[in-house]
Amino acid sequence: MSTSYAVVVEKFAERHFISKFKKKYKRAWDVTWNAIHEEFKRIDTLIGETNIAETITDQGGIKICKTEFRVHGTQQSRHGSGNRCIVAIHKDTNKVCVLLVYHKNNLSGSNETTSWKNLVKENYPEYSKIL
Repeated sequence: MSTSYAVVVEKFAERHFISKFKKKYKRAWDVTWNAIHEEFKRIDTLIGETNIAETITDQGGIKICKTEFRVHGTQQSRHGSGNRCIVAIHKDTNKVCVLLVYHKNNLSGSNETTSWKNLVKENYPEYSKIL
């Protein structure tokens, strides 16, 4: 039996990138977000499928992962879409915190990983030591 996690969307993620997805995709975003939310409730299963979720770091009971998703109704694959989520999994409290939801073109700089890590460090000081 897999653990069920509470999913918390951080205010920074909502304000910065999720709002852009909502505006661009409207109803398709609602369907997409519901699916992502359900996946995050069972994040252990998602991590087991290594092509969808990648563990970046796992320290002190907190795991930072990058996942890929596609917007409902589009023809792109998860990977090809360029859409990503960065989440912090708190194993001790069974909570998944959504830190970033972005399209890789939303990030500045030439290195996607460096860009999102800097965003997390700047906006979530509680995770800066483990990244």
